[in-house]
Amino acid sequence: MSADFVVFAQPSFDPNEYANAILAGEPYPPQSGKTKPAKSASFEPASEDVSVAISKLTFSIDDVEKQVKNVVTTHHEELLVQAAGVTELEGSLSSVSNGLNELDLSLEKYVSRTFRSTLQTHVSNLERLQQASDILRRMSRFVILTRRLEIQLAEMNKGEASDTADTPKSKNDADRPLSTLTHTDSALGNADEDEKERTISKAALTVAELTALLDNGPTDQRADTEEESNTGKRVSLTSIKAVAAHLPYIDAARARITTDMETMVITGLTTLNQSLLASSLQTAHNLRVLPELVQNLVTDLSDAVESRIRSAFDITRISKEVVAKDPASASPGVLYKSRVRTEPTNVTAPQWTAALWNSLESLIEEMADCCVKVYTLEKVLKLKRDTVTQIVFLDEAMKVLENKPSAIFWASLGRSLEKQARDSAKGSSFLQQALSSGYPRLLRLFQSFFSKIAVETDTVYTQAQQSPETVIVLRALSNFESLYLSRSSNRLNEAIGQAFSGGTRSPPGMAEGINIARTVANELDSAKFDPLLVRSVAKYITRSMELFLSRADSITTRERSAVTLVGPAATAQQVVNGQLATCLYHSWYRLQKLQDEYPEGVMSILKPGITNILSAFEHIVDPLLAAIRREVGAIIAKLHRMDFGQTADPMSAMSGGPSPYMKDVAEKLSFIKEEILSLLNVPDVSRQWIISIVKYVINTFVLHASIAKPLSESGKLQLTSDMTELEFSLSAFMSDKTQTKRGVDWDSIGDDYRALRAMRQLLFLDNTMLASPKHTIGLPPLIVLHHILVRSPIPLPHTLHGWAEAEYVKWVNEHSEEEAWTLVESDLTHWEKMTEVEDGDPAAAAEYIQLARAVLDNAAGRPGA
Repeated sequence: MSADFVVFAQPSFDPNEYANAILAGEPYPPQSGKTKPAKSASFEPASEDVSVAISKLTFSIDDVEKQVKNVVTTHHEELLVQAAGVTELEGSLSSVSNGLNELDLSLEKYVSRTFRSTLQTHVSNLERLQQASDILRRMSRFVILTRRLEIQLAEMNKGEASDTADTPKSKNDADRPLSTLTHTDSALGNADEDEKERTISKAALTVAELTALLDNGPTDQRADTEEESNTGKRVSLTSIKAVAAHLPYIDAARARITTDMETMVITGLTTLNQSLLASSLQTAHNLRVLPELVQNLVTDLSDAVESRIRSAFDITRISKEVVAKDPASASPGVLYKSRVRTEPTNVTAPQWTAALWNSLESLIEEMADCCVKVYTLEKVLKLKRDTVTQIVFLDEAMKVLENKPSAIFWASLGRSLEKQARDSAKGSSFLQQALSSGYPRLLRLFQSFFSKIAVETDTVYTQAQQSPETVIVLRALSNFESLYLSRSSNRLNEAIGQAFSGGTRSPPGMAEGINIARTVANELDSAKFDPLLVRSVAKYITRSMELFLSRADSITTRERSAVTLVGPAATAQQVVNGQLATCLYHSWYRLQKLQDEYPEGVMSILKPGITNILSAFEHIVDPLLAAIRREVGAIIAKLHRMDFGQTADPMSAMSGGPSPYMKDVAEKLSFIKEEILSLLNVPDVSRQWIISIVKYVINTFVLHASIAKPLSESGKLQLTSDMTELEFSLSAFMSDKTQTKRGVDWDSIGDDYRALRAMRQLLFLDNTMLASPKHTIGLPPLIVLHHILVRSPIPLPHTLHGWAEAEYVKWVNEHSEEEAWTLVESDLTHWEKMTEVEDGDPAAAAEYIQLARAVLDNAAGRPGA
């Protein structure tokens, strides 16, 4: 190659560097060891023109291309042969590559097969070693546990031997003091028992570990899970002859421990020994059979109660028992033997009843024993815990049980009682009759059952509170309760029906009312001992009260003839209503006294019915009392038909008798007392009615007398005579034949009677004394005002407003005193204004206006009167 082209053939040739070197006039490639000359600041031309260099370069490239073309043209045959050889060489190389790959695979397979076989051999050997080690470890554990079990069984045998030897020893110690025997022997016995229980519990734990060991399970919770996953399936120890030889011994030991455990459980439940029961449950837990044991115990106790209930209600068993006790009551036939009777005769009924109640009493005793045992078992289960896991035994037992033992027992007891009670009532009329009529006695038995178990359980059955368990049991007897309540309701309805059997011709009176109330009280008293039964009876009594009221309402007369007071005798309707009101009152009077004997819960049921009876009584009496007031008020209003303003000889006026209207009042009061009020045989209420009527009569008369105008001196004397007659009439009206005290109790009338007495003095007072409270003491201010206006020319308020006297008196009774005073004051004001307008003489009434205003000021408590 030419020296000019050597530079281009260098591996480090860079065309950019070469071009820069040519432009800079520097050699290329730069020589090592020579520093690059510094560029001069001046732009001097290069030693060789660039265009010349480029021309040379172009020429050289063209020359290279020509030479390459010449070489290719000259040697193209050889080049083609070489190109074909390259293709063949690629195929050969591909074959070689495939052969090498196959060689690598063969080598890998060989190496893998060799190492895998070796590894499998080693792994198998390791597994066998581990399995052998596990077997040896379990064998070692088995030997240890077996020896421990032998020691524990030996201790158990020793304990039983000592218990057997204690009996003759105690006979030899018969001469020792009782206190010494009790203290020493009981302490030793308790210590031996505790030691024996601990030994049995330990032996049970040992047997449980041996069983787990023989069942290929871990002997404890510290088993290595990684070792188990590597060793695979364990070899059972039972396949080893040395172990198999001990299997009968282990089974016998387990059977013996189980038997001792069951004996301890039964003894603990029988004696209610919680310590012994706890030890037996611990033994069961160690044997891994605690849930099954508890389930079996609860099931056995429930089944025992169910069986005893079935036996108690078995009429065939009762029949056989009666026949066995009294063979003479059997059929007298010798050649013919009748079937077992399922119903008693009239002769044997008492024996059957006694046998039934004896059976039920025994049932209650056994139910109480079983219930206490269940609660004792549950109490111990709640207290005991696993010493390792701290799991409560009750939670452990709940893995199998559906509910707590006590809940299971109560549910089973309720179902059994309900089923047997229902079936027995359907199958035997004797049982239905005996238990429904004697239901209170049956309830007392169950109350004794609740009281017996209350000490050991959390059940409560009192008037204030009843546990859900007790309610469940008593609901099972609802069939007999319904029959008893039906009989109780029938007795009440019969008493009511008998009272109204006469209808309107012979209505019920005091005797019938007392009889109805007594029947109600008897029914409540029979159920008083039971809080639930007495409420049920009260509900049925309420229904009977509704019947009582409906029957009473059907014969009550509300016609005008029932309240008319024409006389001379009471109407038939008044007689019927009087009898009926007497019956209602005496029933109510005795029923309302029950609130002192029964709790609020019972009275809340009875109160609506009792209140309705009182309302029915008032609906009969109130219209009659209103008619009496209305009739007497109308007679007193006739006072204004009399002329009290005429002048006559005072002596002749004094000798005259009472006015005709007052005679009518006296006759009417006598008629009311003798004919009307006598129909109502209710002494306590009648006294109140009489006092109320007397007060009304006095108040009405005083009001009418105070507005009688004009009033002369003879008129005053006539009013005084009428007042005396009225007092005599009222005294006779108030008198009672049964009273021992002479005279009438006017103190009970109070201010009204004092106003009547003071009215006499008011009539004869001077004008100057009318405004003095000292002289008008006992009189209401309105009466004094009326009398002042009567003496004056000022018209009275009713005259000013155009009212009748009776209307004005009615208005005064319906409004307050202040309103009446205001009406009088407005009357005075109106008179003053009218006097000014009409130019009248104000001095004519000035004195009376001043007196009236003074009375108003005194009444209102205003100063300056």
